[in-house]
Amino acid sequence: MNQLEAYERFRGLHDAPGAFVMPNPWDGMSALLMKQAGFVAIGSTSLGIAFAAGLPDARAAIGRDTAIANAAMMGALTGLPVNGDLEDGFGPSPEDCAATVEAAIAAGLAGLGIEDTTADPADPIHGFDQAVARIRRAASVARGRILLTARADNFLFGRPDLDDTIRRLVAFAEAGADVLYAPGLPDEAAISAVVLAVAPRPVNIVVGPRGGALSVTALSALGVKRISLGGALYRRCMGALSATAETIQAGDLSFAGKVPSTAALKALLPGG
Repeated sequence: MNQLEAYERFRGLHDAPGAFVMPNPWDGMSALLMKQAGFVAIGSTSLGIAFAAGLPDARAAIGRDTAIANAAMMGALTGLPVNGDLEDGFGPSPEDCAATVEAAIAAGLAGLGIEDTTADPADPIHGFDQAVARIRRAASVARGRILLTARADNFLFGRPDLDDTIRRLVAFAEAGADVLYAPGLPDEAAISAVVLAVAPRPVNIVVGPRGGALSVTALSALGVKRISLGGALYRRCMGALSATAETIQAGDLSFAGKVPSTAALKALLPGG
């Protein structure tokens, strides 16, 4: 599957009825396990890549080349459309975002996300005009070539302003973004408000809202098109690892009889 075919297949999922789940693996084996489970598209996760390397997330600790190479590797292994979690576009300027889009296309990605974050903890969100300019320039490169998701991160950075979030998402849609995304929305009413504001553009929701996880059916009924898992899969695995370490320290080694065999995992690999 070439890049254009991946893009067309990914775009088609957003045009089909109902919501679909796009899990976020972080390496080759986790991506192959998502394919084995039957998912039809995957996304990368900046948290998973960064934490696996012992680095902080959301501070541009992982560069453009590393992030795109990770997503491209998972696409090549699985043959699935991949949406790259490409943080802030790896630079403050609109031209930085344009370069990130071009690199994602060249690497074979079907889609990518660009946030309105700055990678600066002291001033984490771009001003409105700059944020819109960045998406407008990214969209001018992406249009008809790769699916562009524009993300407003107010709720992740202590700015729970729904009106400003919706204002940004509407402006991003008008600037040419294909999909809109605001992680950390507090409840169903906020999700419904976002969906209504940007219609008919599709909306991505990360597992949640913060008030408690909703089912795929419930999110679909609210008008959500795509459900991503963000760093939840990685954190789930780390939680299981931590719990297993505690049982080992307590002298219990029974976990070893409950894990997939090396042969079963190897069989998922090319030539396995």
